[in-house]
Amino acid sequence: MASHRRPARVTVLTAAAAATAAASFGAVPATADPGAGTEATRAKVDRLYEEAERAAEGYNQADEKADALRRKVAQAQDSLARGQERINRMRGALGALAGAQYRSGGLDPTLVLLLSSDPDSYLDRASALDRVTARQSAALTELQRERRRLDQERAEARTALGELERSRAEVARHKRSVERKLAEARRVLASLTAAERADYERASRSGGRAAGPGEELPPAADLGPADSRGAAAVMAARSAVGKPYVWGATGPSAFDCSGLMVWSYQQAGISLPRTSAAQRYAGRQVPLSQAQPGDLVTYRGDASHVGIYAGNGQVIHAPYPGARVRYDPVNMMSHVTVTRL
Repeated sequence: MASHRRPARVTVLTAAAAATAAASFGAVPATADPGAGTEATRAKVDRLYEEAERAAEGYNQADEKADALRRKVAQAQDSLARGQERINRMRGALGALAGAQYRSGGLDPTLVLLLSSDPDSYLDRASALDRVTARQSAALTELQRERRRLDQERAEARTALGELERSRAEVARHKRSVERKLAEARRVLASLTAAERADYERASRSGGRAAGPGEELPPAADLGPADSRGAAAVMAARSAVGKPYVWGATGPSAFDCSGLMVWSYQQAGISLPRTSAAQRYAGRQVPLSQAQPGDLVTYRGDASHVGIYAGNGQVIHAPYPGARVRYDPVNMMSHVTVTRL
């Protein structure tokens, strides 16, 4: 990257004034290169954005887990309510059965038989009562079984609720980390002059293949069969070029890197995992030299960034906060992995 030097100004200072200046502001070597400071600042901002993106992907993963746990807890609570309703009905039926039994069986059965003026009729009633007692016993057994099942469901619901609370805390932790990194990056960028900032923006475009709102897009590559899912995903991503990066967003008006992939492939009828790390393993991996339009391209050892291969040696991706969805060279970062769905 070409260094941008500020015009040198020569000022004659007395030895005392020079000493005072050095003491006040810190000694700076006379041969210091202002461009080197800009380069260091750019490297720091890039590092902060990379760390923020990793934290954002951690947030996405934790949020996805929290969503699954919220659904699990809701299902458990619904099942508990239905189970308690069943138990209440069973208790009511048993209560009615016990009341009827009590009203018909207040005396010892042998004594009732001796005193009965119609022994045959009594025996019929006694046989019916035995059947009622058998049904009551079966109902009690079923009630006990249902209560044990309900207790087990309550324990599982408590466990799921505890996991949900821990997951919520993890979401909040990742969110704080992202916001802290981005705030620090903004402070560093604010320390640059307008010229240095423009230089940073040019350098961050990785070859100048970006296209913002209203700008002309690079020519579309040969995407293969127009009805293929890969072609549909690329065209969806292409339609998102110029839209802003917003961490945690999955479109259609803003995206983070993995969110853009989720949305683009969704338009092609393909469901993808939420995070870039999971997207790396959503299909089979192929060499970069064999990349085809519609392949996923992940970067870095931890797959914390992802784009879609658009052909002509380019990807479409959501780069970082403050930037917009754009084209960039496929080899713009290290540890390139190509995944074919």
